Amino acid sequence: MVWMFVDMVLGIHLAPHLVMELAMTFGAAYVIFGPGFSTIISAAKSARFLAPNMDVLIALGTLASLLTGVVTLGYELGLFEIQFYSFAGIAAMIMAFHLTGRHIETKARGRTSEAITKLLTLEAKSARIIKNGMEEEISIQDLRVGDVMIVRPGEKIPADGSVVDGRGSVDESMVTGEPMPVVKEKENEVIGGTINIEGSIRVKVKETGENTFLNRVIKLVEEAQGSKIPIQDFADRVIAIFVPVILLLAGLTFIAWIAIPELLRPVLIWAEPFIPWILSDLDTVSQAFFAALAVLVIACPCALGLATPTALMVGTGMGAENGILIKKGEAIQLLQEVTTFVFDKTGTLTKGEPEVSEWITFSGDEEELQRMIASVETLSEHPVSLAFRKYSGIEKLYDVDHFESFTGMGVKGEVNGKTVLAGNHELLNQFSVIVPAIAMEKAEALIKKGHTIIYLVVDGVMAGVAGVTDAIKQNTPAMIEEIHKRGYKTVMLTGDQKKAAEIIAGKIGIDEIFAGVKPDQKSAIIEQLQKRGEIVAMVGDGINDAPALARADIGIALGTGTDVAIESGSVILIDGNPMGVIKALNLSRETFKKIRQNLFWAFFYNVVMIPVAVIGLMHPVLAEAAMALSSVNVVANSKRLQKKKI
Repeated sequence: MVWMFVDMVLGIHLAPHLVMELAMTFGAAYVIFGPGFSTIISAAKSARFLAPNMDVLIALGTLASLLTGVVTLGYELGLFEIQFYSFAGIAAMIMAFHLTGRHIETKARGRTSEAITKLLTLEAKSARIIKNGMEEEISIQDLRVGDVMIVRPGEKIPADGSVVDGRGSVDESMVTGEPMPVVKEKENEVIGGTINIEGSIRVKVKETGENTFLNRVIKLVEEAQGSKIPIQDFADRVIAIFVPVILLLAGLTFIAWIAIPELLRPVLIWAEPFIPWILSDLDTVSQAFFAALAVLVIACPCALGLATPTALMVGTGMGAENGILIKKGEAIQLLQEVTTFVFDKTGTLTKGEPEVSEWITFSGDEEELQRMIASVETLSEHPVSLAFRKYSGIEKLYDVDHFESFTGMGVKGEVNGKTVLAGNHELLNQFSVIVPAIAMEKAEALIKKGHTIIYLVVDGVMAGVAGVTDAIKQNTPAMIEEIHKRGYKTVMLTGDQKKAAEIIAGKIGIDEIFAGVKPDQKSAIIEQLQKRGEIVAMVGDGINDAPALARADIGIALGTGTDVAIESGSVILIDGNPMGVIKALNLSRETFKKIRQNLFWAFFYNVVMIPVAVIGLMHPVLAEAAMALSSVNVVANSKRLQKKKI
């Protein structure tokens, strides 16, 4: 069209080769300043802030190639005296390959984040609620806290809530990764997006919109996928140095071909018979430009920049599908460096539901003592207090005055004018209560059986002792055994007496214990281990362990369904299963393996291809195609992570 305009309107008749050159130059300009303009702008911005990125190499290569076309046109039209081989066509092809590679890469990267898409599709579109005694179907956006939903077999539970009526079997695999349905009855919590397999239930809504568990998980995964890990910072620093080095190398390549062509050209002549794109008959300046251009394009470190984030996106997505939420991307790398796992006992290694399994009364009526103790304990939220209330089974309790709770020790209150204490030995010391020989003897016997001792005192007199036990979670011993097989040390923190803690540790195989530890002392023990040179992963329930989780090199919080404490720790195991620790280790190992593979291939590609370009054996267009292919290969390699089982 340009040629027709020049010929018909201006009356200037151009030679065919000049028409072709004009078409290639204008075509290249269109590609570069049209679809490829964002690359040029990106390069200009990075150069402005003295932080050259990978787009700089593509921008310089295409613009310099376009300039050769302009100079050639000027020479043909008599505007310049400099004659130069035109690489304008190559400029257009380089940018076209670059944009095509970016498009494929974007599509592939999009597929690496399929986990987010899957999570988004889990949300129900509507809900059936009871309104004015009638069943009514409403949009999920109109659902409000307090509404009672009807969920029939095969339906998604529209929002987080608790069962108020009925009995159902719910598929929570999208939360925990476990395929077996979970029975849900009255007062049990359910998660929006899970599926009621059988049975009909009525659910009272507790959370809607952005506050639902599903939306919090989506947000958490998105944040993790956008975060950086230490090895990525290393790659970024390499790129910051790499680009200026390549610019210098391209300049030196150009100078070398100008200064010593007689040493380099024989290589081209030797390779010409079996490498079709070799141009051994170019003039010296054009050949120097050809080689320098190939160096610029082939060295674009796109694959290096993609190596870590693409693997991280796939890894965090896999984690979400298996009940493992990675809050901070750096956890993927830090889990590879851990030397010691520290476990809170209650609720982590054990079920966290203490039971009063032994009760010995020394004086007075046993039922009256149980009523008094239950009356005081009912004002406390501690799990041990709940155990006492369940054990007594007494519904009619006394009024309690001057109630006090002592962290890590026990409780105190006044019942019918009498001062009642229920707690451990520290509480007795604080109130100067003497433990008689018979009580000491009974307590020692219970401790040897693995019980935690709670002393029961009325008006300063030892009235009885109770033995409390906390059952070990089913998978805890297998998890500890697997951790030891992998070469890690294990430590247990507990507020229990030392003897009871030793019995639990012996049953599950823990290496080291710290007994009698109060919640506010746990972080100090973590610090003590770190000073010994250990890299510590703290595993806790995410509530009273929050300071220790934050102090550890990496915090792993065990949650249970909607109660997951996503503010605590770097990794959250949703279902509270101890074997989730092993899954997290497997996820970290497989993800980091992909990151290392990606970085290796990105570096290997540049190490091999740059020297080939320097000696003039690489065509710039093929160099760009190879560069684009290396980026796509890195993304595809990351996606293969999805086939791994953790």
